[in-house]
Amino acid sequence: MANEAEKTLHEMQQVLTIDANGAYETEEDKAELLWHELQNAYRSKRILSGVLSGVEETSSGSIAVVYYKGQRMIIPVSEMELNLSEQNGYGEMKGRQVRILNNMVGCEIDFILIALDDTARSVVASRRLAMLAKRRKFYFPNENGNAQITEGRVVQARVIAVAEKVVRLEVFGAECAVPARDIAWEWVGDAREKYHVGDRVMAVVTSVESDAETMNVKITADMKRLMKNEVLEKLKECKVQGRYSGRITDIHKGVIFVRLSNGVNAIAHSCNDYRLPGKNDDISFVVNRLDQENGVAVGIITRIIRQNI
Repeated sequence: MANEAEKTLHEMQQVLTIDANGAYETEEDKAELLWHELQNAYRSKRILSGVLSGVEETSSGSIAVVYYKGQRMIIPVSEMELNLSEQNGYGEMKGRQVRILNNMVGCEIDFILIALDDTARSVVASRRLAMLAKRRKFYFPNENGNAQITEGRVVQARVIAVAEKVVRLEVFGAECAVPARDIAWEWVGDAREKYHVGDRVMAVVTSVESDAETMNVKITADMKRLMKNEVLEKLKECKVQGRYSGRITDIHKGVIFVRLSNGVNAIAHSCNDYRLPGKNDDISFVVNRLDQENGVAVGIITRIIRQNI
């Protein structure tokens, strides 16, 4: 059997590959090369990236599961650098952590390896250390006394969570929540229709607060600044007393916010339909006047075409 195995291995080494001077690699060879890469990354504390693929419960607590080139890695929840200070609502710490992790599943994250088990081929990593390393590099002064990311810097950011009215971004080790009003010029009823976890988007950093002692970094960002503002151009296409279809994006303190089908932002203070208007209802809208200063059409809802029930 040993001779046959050696013969098979010898034959595999003689495989004629498509690539010039290439060599055939078995799955075992690939696994060994990957493990060697991980050992080097562990020694050098190199930052790696992978997709957050799952959340699991263990006897010692919750863990995040990440795959890097097919290798399973676990990140304890304490090493995920979850920002609980911005999470509204009550509840025990564990429940809040799991809720945040569940919303992040599918996003791309950075991590640094903190433990390897050669026998079990298991890996433990830390997102916290990777984020601290990136903050140190991009938000604090370098040897020339300049920080790479300051107010007004255009950056590429990762979408790590999306809710109805907010998109959460990770920008080189710092996280921020971008409200719906700053993700597009047109009114957005549900940010989840436009953005998804795992997306990469462009944004402008509008403010930076950093603390060299704690390495905490607080930023705000705006996504719509990099988009062409066509609201005023589209508003010119509306005519006073014109009737247009649209969809209700929000209702706040009696004011009904509508996105017309021609892309114009509109507001209404009343509805002539006997039914109460609701969010995402399709409606018919009559323009009474055009507010050029605020870029909106003002009018009334004449009827509800379809209710979102």
